[in-house]
Parts: sequence; C-alpha cells; structure tokens
Amino acid sequence: MDKTKVPPHMQALAPFDPHIASFECQTETSKVPPIDAQAEDWFLEARAMEDGFIFVDDVDYKKVVQLTRQAAERHHWKAMLNLASLYVEKHDPPNGEDEAMLLVSQAMELGVPAAYDRMGTYYLNGTGVNGDTDRAYAFFQKAAAMGNPQAMAFLGEKIDAGADGLKPGYWGNIPIAIKMFECALAQGYGTGAVEMEPMYAVPRAPDGTQLGRETPETRDRVLRALHEGVKGGCKYCADRLFIEFDHPGKLENMFVPFIDKARGQRYDLLGDALSFNPDRRFPNLDKILPLPPGLLPPWDGQRDSLLAAAMAVVPTPDAPARTDASLKKGRFFLDSAYAFRPVQETTDALQAPFASYWQPTAPKDSAQVHTFLATIAPGLYSKGEAFEQPRYPNGTATKTIPGIVWQRVLTVRNNGGAVAPRTALRLSREVARPVSHMECDSHKECPATGTWQPWLPPGHPHEQAVNQAWRQRWLTAGQPFPDPKRDWMLPLDSAELKWHLLEAEAETPKR
Repeated sequence: MDKTKVPPHMQALAPFDPHIASFECQTETSKVPPIDAQAEDWFLEARAMEDGFIFVDDVDYKKVVQLTRQAAERHHWKAMLNLASLYVEKHDPPNGEDEAMLLVSQAMELGVPAAYDRMGTYYLNGTGVNGDTDRAYAFFQKAAAMGNPQAMAFLGEKIDAGADGLKPGYWGNIPIAIKMFECALAQGYGTGAVEMEPMYAVPRAPDGTQLGRETPETRDRVLRALHEGVKGGCKYCADRLFIEFDHPGKLENMFVPFIDKARGQRYDLLGDALSFNPDRRFPNLDKILPLPPGLLPPWDGQRDSLLAAAMAVVPTPDAPARTDASLKKGRFFLDSAYAFRPVQETTDALQAPFASYWQPTAPKDSAQVHTFLATIAPGLYSKGEAFEQPRYPNGTATKTIPGIVWQRVLTVRNNGGAVAPRTALRLSREVARPVSHMECDSHKECPATGTWQPWLPPGHPHEQAVNQAWRQRWLTAGQPFPDPKRDWMLPLDSAELKWHLLEAEAETPKR
C-alpha cells in the first residue's frame, strides 16, 4: 500500500468559484466504468425491493444489502453509492459512516462524477469526515464539471440569484446557472427543470440581465422545460403544470396557453405518483399528455392506465440460447442469460483487484501461447483471490507462463445484441416485440407512430448515455427524432444513432 498517496476525500481541489466564466456540458454516464449485466440485474433487483411500492418496515434490508454488495463488488458504480447509503442508514451494522466514506472514495478513484457529488454531501453534513462547507462546494463544483447532473442542479440553484448577497449563500451568475440546468435536464434529471421557470420566463442578455417582460416565446420555453422535467421524474414540475392548467393564480401571468382542467388532472395524478415513488420516469408522456396544441387522447380516467401509458416500455425477453459457459462448473460457469465481452481493463497482479470474470493473456509471448490462452475460459475471481496461473502446453505443464496479464471480461446480455432497455421492477411496462422489426436513422423523420428507443452498438463510448429506457420517446409519424447534440448535449452525430420501434400505436377499431 502506498502510504504517500493522498486519499481521494483529502485530495486538493480548486476552491469553489460561483463566478466561473464558462461551463462545458459533460455527460456523467460517458465517464463511468462499464456496467456488468449480471451486476446490473442484482442492482435492479435490490432497487425493486426498496422502492415506493413497499412499506419501509416490510423491506428485507438484509437481502437488499446482499444484492447491492454483490453488484458493488463488480464495480457497478450506482451500487457502490447505494451501498454507501445503506451503511449510513445503518442497514448493515457494524458498517456505518466510515465504511460509506471508503466506498465513495473507491468510486472516486474509478472516476465516477456522482461519487464527487456524494463526497460533497458528506463534507456538507459531516458524514464520515469533519464538516467543511468550503470543501463540500469544491467537491460539488468538481462533480458538476465532470458531468454529474445532481451537482449541476444544486450549484445552478445557488448561483441563479440576480446578484451576490441578495440572500446568504446565493450568488449571481445566471448564464452559467442556465447552462447547468440545461445540461442536467438533458441527462434525464427532471429536477434540473425546477429553476428554469424563473430563468426562462423573461428574455435575458448574455450576462443574464432581464430584457423586458415575458413574451409568448419565453412562456412556451417554460412550459416545455417543465414538461420535460415531468418526463424526468420531477414532482414539482408536475404540480406546477397542474396549477397552471387547473387554477392559475393570475390569468395574465399564466405561462400555459389556456386553462384546461383535463390536462391539469393528468399532471396532478403524475405528481401524486412521483410523491409516492420518486424513481418513476415518464418518457412516453406525450402519448397520453401531449403539449398544446396537441389534442388530449382518450383516457379511461384510471390512474394506473395513465401511468402505464406514460412510463417506459421494455420488450419481453426471449429465452436465451444455451452457451458453453452455462455448461461449465466452478469459476468458469455463467448463467445462459449472459454472454462474455472483454473490455480494455487489465492487471498484471497475482490476485484479482476486484470481483469479476478475468481471462489470462500473454502480450509478449508467442502466437502459439496466445492461441492456447484463448482456449482458457474467463473465470470468476473475488477481490484478492489468487489467479490460477496457466502453464505452458505440450508437455511442459510444470512451468508457468511468465508475463501473464489478466484481462477483465464483462457479462453482457445473451440476446444477440437485441434492443433491450432495462429498469427496476414496476418502473416500466413489458410489451411484446413488434412482429416486424422497424428501425430508422436518427436524422430521418419518424416513419410510424409509437414508442421509439434510441440504441447504440455494444462498446460505443456513449452506450450508457443512450441505451436507457428513459431515453425512449412517443413520436407521431412525420415527427423528427431528438437530435443527440441539440437535445441531449452529447458529442454524438445523429448518423451514428438508430431508433427502434418498441410499441406501435394501437389501431382504432372500425365502426
């Protein structure tokens, strides 16, 4: 152990500067470690066990901790942070704040932006470290610069005052605040839209100065921002739109085009659902609640049918084909639900640095040895477990192969690369795949009305940012698809992206 190494939570940081002159939108999921599919399933199972559908006293936290720890041991970054929260909440004694701080530090070493945001919260609250507001804000600033949407929304709200000192702890840097809110919302963080109402309501100069009064254009920007916030799970946004459509305070100040109590009722029910379970997302909101001038589609008035229409859809998985690994035993076994995919992560240590499947390679040895090592299946090793050192073939089995480098191998879904977004249980609706598969290039118009899912091929640098259920959209035939650069702030050309129809609009019965 290197005793001279500065622990992550003690690293030197640039002081918080509320008056930064520029801010470049980064995407958090493009910076995090790759997700292991088996770990993702454990993580989602744990999330489903403690969601808003279950009373806290009925949650089996022993099982939640077990599943979350299994995922965290494979460097599933969300699981690492969730496990830290379970420690802080005393769900796994004797683990507590100190162990949580160490877990978050490990995630920081992996370059996880959310871990820097979490460490900021720990310094703000004195969790596992001595409280220090200055360091807390420095960590928030670092997290926001790395792409964490929660840090962006937090700091944006702190710097969107008209001037410094109007209220203690608030500063005036509206242009940067707006950029942070927009970047957070573009990553699906609905709460980023909360402060967009005062930021968008009036025309502004580049320095944030108000230029005149509200206009129809600025009011429309507010409406669209809050509507996007509802898609991203923002309860405040749903409640605000309910009030505006149902009973605005002053008619002359309302930002919606007209009073529409039917629309208001639908937002009200969505807000109630989000208060019950803030993990909900409504990417297909436009199916059941389009913005004006779109007409409201028929609805039976039932809460569950409203939520089902607005939530994400996931295709019913096909039964996986049997794999060679599913027939093996011991460390070489892998359930047929998964397949292997090597990644560019290696170690020349004698023990596994963390739990994962690993496969031996010998970069400096002969082609014959390379061929031999390729026949050795990936094996599952726990953290600190000694690797089984391979020996030379062809009668020289007494001599181990020198210079072995172990390559990490991820588990991925054994579905032939099918479009298959995932969510925790009850946060999506399962649908049968369309009989005939339909896909479309991102730069073309939508050819058919229905729910469309954007998808990038495995291993693409923005795979984790795009291949998410909350990215899907309900579109009508002839509409343009979202532009990844303009709408998601991703450095991704639309030519790289394809959209796939997951659920087509139901045909209206003929009379």
